[in-house]
Amino acid sequence: MSDVPLPDPDAPALAAGPRPQTGVWVWLALGLAGLAVVGTGVVWQRLSWTQQELSRRAAEVAVQAQEARQAVKQSAVEVQSLQAKLTLAEVKLTEVSLQRTQLEELMLSLSRSRDDNLVLDLESSIRLAHQQADFTGSPQPLMAALQAAALRIERAAQPRLNPVLRALERDLEKLRAAPSADLPTLLQRLDAAAQRIEFLPVANDAPRSSAVAADAASALGDSAPAWQRWWSGVLAQARALVRVSRIDRPEASLLAPEQAYFLRGNVRLLLLNARVGVLSRQTATARADVQRALNLLERFFDQQNAEVQGVQQVLADFSAQVSDLGLPRPDDTLTALATAAAGR
Repeated sequence: MSDVPLPDPDAPALAAGPRPQTGVWVWLALGLAGLAVVGTGVVWQRLSWTQQELSRRAAEVAVQAQEARQAVKQSAVEVQSLQAKLTLAEVKLTEVSLQRTQLEELMLSLSRSRDDNLVLDLESSIRLAHQQADFTGSPQPLMAALQAAALRIERAAQPRLNPVLRALERDLEKLRAAPSADLPTLLQRLDAAAQRIEFLPVANDAPRSSAVAADAASALGDSAPAWQRWWSGVLAQARALVRVSRIDRPEASLLAPEQAYFLRGNVRLLLLNARVGVLSRQTATARADVQRALNLLERFFDQQNAEVQGVQQVLADFSAQVSDLGLPRPDDTLTALATAAAGR
């Protein structure tokens, strides 16, 4: 502690010497303080301007936010309106789709109904034409009906009726290729044969005396004397009293005159039945009746007589030609129409 130096009484005198330098520092400090005040003012001014700018921009942002909120509200309203319109449009679209489906079903039903009516109409007309063709014996009514049906199907232009059109063409070809018989001529010849039955001789008919005498006189000629012709006739009649002939069928020789009358009547009835059978298109029955008439002619009538042979030839030709009277049936067309009507 004794080594610490004591203050020198002359020290104040020495410290008071450099006072002019202290003023410089004061002015410097004042200048710095002024600069600080000026800087503070400038900063404050800039802060004030920045605050004003921020306030203005905040007000603008607030206005924009308000406008944005209003736009959002308006957009929300528009979205709701659009959603309602979209829902309404979807409902209308559903209704339109349903109506379109119903319309398509109705059109399909009408089309199917029209096709079904067409098929039924064609079937009835073809069946009626086939009956007319059978009754008249001419294929023209059936051919006309088939051609008219083909034309109607072509105008309808329905693919499901194409098999019917092909069937119609096949049946038309069958009708064109079918042989045709002259039915009026056949019936006329059959009627003529039935009328000639009355004059046909049976196998046991004896020649008449007048006819025998006339034949003997004609054999001598007109130049012979009258007595010679008379004598020749007497001899011919005497010879005709007794005949010697071969009997192949005893029932023909035992036929009585009254039985011959009924025999001719039965043959005529068979030919008339054959005529009715031809007109009613029952060709099998007609041929059977004609064949029975031929059997009776062969058994009981004179086979050496030219008239009997002529009638037999007429009946044989009739039996051969009547088999061609049957017209082809339109089975293919009727089957195709039935298939189309069933919807398969």
